[in-house]
Amino acid sequence: MKLDSNFFIEKLQSGETILDPDESSHVVKSFRAHAGDSIILCDGKGRLANAEILDPNPKACKILVKDISEQEQRPKIHLAISCLSDGSEEEITFHAAQFPLAAIHLLRTERSQEPRDSDLGKLRRRMEAKSMAALKQSRKSWLTEIKAPIYLSEFLENFNGNLIVCEKNGEKCKPPVGELAVLTGPEGGFSPTELEAIKNKGAAFLSLCDTRLRAATAPIIALGIITFSGSAKPA
Repeated sequence: MKLDSNFFIEKLQSGETILDPDESSHVVKSFRAHAGDSIILCDGKGRLANAEILDPNPKACKILVKDISEQEQRPKIHLAISCLSDGSEEEITFHAAQFPLAAIHLLRTERSQEPRDSDLGKLRRRMEAKSMAALKQSRKSWLTEIKAPIYLSEFLENFNGNLIVCEKNGEKCKPPVGELAVLTGPEGGFSPTELEAIKNKGAAFLSLCDTRLRAATAPIIALGIITFSGSAKPA
């Protein structure tokens, strides 16, 4: 039987090996795997492998890695979202990491309203767990990275690629092809000063629809538009 999910292994190489305890438990207890079952492994770095279960030990599942695919090209799209007041970043990750997405960047903006006494380190770890689950369930080859919070000005200075800003007054245009970052604002959107700084970086402004979207909804709609427009494909 072939198990209907991918499973993560950090070091992917041919031959016999042991899955880590968490993945072993997932394979054996959740999927009720048996010796002889087939599984697909991923390393989160663009490679997949076919493997066979030799010993379904829930603490140390022994497998035989048979063949490994060539490394696929890294996704071109980044998602940059403002820190939100209600902790919706985790929900956004749950959906967004199912797309072929290079990274999710957390942005501190003028209108960001982080919860009082928030621990963004814990939030980031929860987002990383959601991203890992999406890697396996969506059968992707690349893990979507979760980047630590930085100020918008720093992100604009350091990101090398095209910029797309989701803005109600933007245009319904076809997004550029190649390395790009999709920026979505907090509740209330980006400030006029921030919009001017983004515009000075040559960003394209994209209208998602004719209604106002929640800050947690806009990133998912944007990724859908850009992915299905063909911009997720290599240049």
